[in-house]
Amino acid sequence: MSTYITSDPTILSGLPVIVGTRVPVARILSLLKEGYMLEEIHTQFDHISMKTLQGALEEAATIINNSSHDTHIL
Repeated sequence: MSTYITSDPTILSGLPVIVGTRVPVARILSLLKEGYMLEEIHTQFDHISMKTLQGALEEAATIINNSSHDTHIL
């Protein structure tokens, strides 16, 4: 069970979001990819605690790592 990430068909058509918000996890990952530091992202989404942002990233990494074990590269 996820603590920091949720998906609900009634919120942003089921996109994974940070719990208690309408902020898509993909948006946070995109900002990181663009070079933003987590502290800078926190200033943009100051209603989300740093602990929650960090937890969401850890959960996302765990989900990705677990799903990569289910796929095989030929």
